[in-house]
Amino acid sequence: MKAYVLHGVNDIRLEEVDKPGPGKGEVLLKVMACGVCGSDIPRIYQNGAHNMPLIPGHEFSGIIEEVGEGVSEKLAGKRAGVFPLIPCRECKPCRDKLYEMCRSYDYLGSRSDGAYAEYVKVPEWNIIELPDSVSYEAAAMLEPISVALHAIRRVDLNKKDRIAVCGMGTIGQLITMILISSGYSEVYSIGKGSAQKERACSSGLLNDRYCDTRKEDTKSWIREKAGDIDVYFECVGKNETLSLGVECAAPRGRIVTVGNPYSDMKLDRDIYWKILRNQLTVSGTWNSSFTHDKDDDWHKVIDMMQSGLILPERLITQRLSLSDLEKGLHIMRDKTEDYCKVMMTAETGID
Repeated sequence: MKAYVLHGVNDIRLEEVDKPGPGKGEVLLKVMACGVCGSDIPRIYQNGAHNMPLIPGHEFSGIIEEVGEGVSEKLAGKRAGVFPLIPCRECKPCRDKLYEMCRSYDYLGSRSDGAYAEYVKVPEWNIIELPDSVSYEAAAMLEPISVALHAIRRVDLNKKDRIAVCGMGTIGQLITMILISSGYSEVYSIGKGSAQKERACSSGLLNDRYCDTRKEDTKSWIREKAGDIDVYFECVGKNETLSLGVECAAPRGRIVTVGNPYSDMKLDRDIYWKILRNQLTVSGTWNSSFTHDKDDDWHKVIDMMQSGLILPERLITQRLSLSDLEKGLHIMRDKTEDYCKVMMTAETGID
């Protein structure tokens, strides 16, 4: 089969590799769609992966083509999404069904081979069957949407809250989409450029509730438009955007740290004082819940897709075949054109 293999930092190649066979408790998935995550870019071009050579790609969906020992033959031919984190199911978090915080996990696309390929083998435990109404592209976005929903569920929201989402990459856009579709009216988004604004407004965000940081002084804009912020989602991962949330927070406000850090995160003394004096709650969020229960993040997202509350395909800006996927990686690395979600899809011709 064809696959992109990461041999080392800045050394990714489209190659012919052996098609994997499913082992005990595994299925072989024919990849129908795979999104490029923002974390894939530093993994490929700056930092490398935990294990190399490696096939990246952890946001994907497909058709179960073959089943391994101990897996029901009835799954063959089923459409599936995939939770990419493979928990040990033995540590304390796993015993508490907090699999996203497993202390000894594997991960498709960063520790084990992922889906920048025609086929990928996956533990049966990690698959979620798809309703016919959920497309492969939408299912390939189950992972980032579930991450966004998980962040939202980290705080106790009420409909009167003034909510700011800082950072309009994929996760920030999805948080905005979910909040607005769920009936939160006081949502303010902070991003860069007209394309991000257009996407946010397509989710129902009011035009005057989008701050373009290239044109506005963000702190002044928040004070003028929203006043104090009750809940602030930090989706950038920089000192200045975290500090902004603290400075603009209402008394007893809540800050959710979502963005992967660009570098060391440090708080000035005055910012730290504001956390104390305003009795702020600063929460971390990580990954998403996948427990096979109907109220986990993944099942909730599928319910939202089926009801039409969220339309994730709106955020797909580039659709590419497997052979052309590297063009999408370069767009994200070099920022040569506008993008939100770059998607590899079989419908463009995986060849």
